Amino acid sequence: MNFSFDMRPSDIPFVDAVWHTRSQGGGSFISTAASRWEMVVTRQKGKATFSIRGPETKASNAPIPDDAEFFGIIFKQGAFMPRLPKKILLNGGIHLPQAGSDAFWLDGALWQFPDFENADTFVNRLIHAGMLTHDQVVTDLLRGHTQYLSLRSIQRRFLYVTGITYKTMQQIERAHKALNLLESGTPIPMTAYQAGYFDQPHLTKSLKLFVGQTPSEIVRSVE
Repeated sequence: MNFSFDMRPSDIPFVDAVWHTRSQGGGSFISTAASRWEMVVTRQKGKATFSIRGPETKASNAPIPDDAEFFGIIFKQGAFMPRLPKKILLNGGIHLPQAGSDAFWLDGALWQFPDFENADTFVNRLIHAGMLTHDQVVTDLLRGHTQYLSLRSIQRRFLYVTGITYKTMQQIERAHKALNLLESGTPIPMTAYQAGYFDQPHLTKSLKLFVGQTPSEIVRSVE
């Protein structure tokens, strides 16, 4: 099943994107690896669920709830919840307890479910409440800036904030770059070169792990 996503940027510097989609019929799909974490609201049959997911270090088959609506907030690398380290979310997620049909509990406080339109307001409330913050060390590392901290300290900080190592993040992002190149019509050998793989076998191995498909399967799916 293919999803049709509505996606928009955000005015909040901690947020990468806000998205919305709907399922029609059940089934399953391949969930690709993701280096970022997100908050997701699922609405189905009058019930709403608030989840915090990711990151994901490998592709996996995921079920599709029948006739459900989904809304999500994808956060930038460096944004994190201090009382909710990403390592406990790695390759999974948590569902927060509900408080009726329109609210949920987060860190002992009652919160209204956000939606696609008021996501920025919701994130600002999290920031002002001290539940969401940003780590400049991670941002500087991604921009190629050095820090006064030791390499070991930076690696430990990156793992705590993001839930994955810097190397794993690079591998996931490179696989997604290759996926985008293939979907745009770039030939497989050129994709391997432009995405920085040593050769085609390395490209194939990476895409099977992080995307769940071989280069040939990706090309056939967009033909």
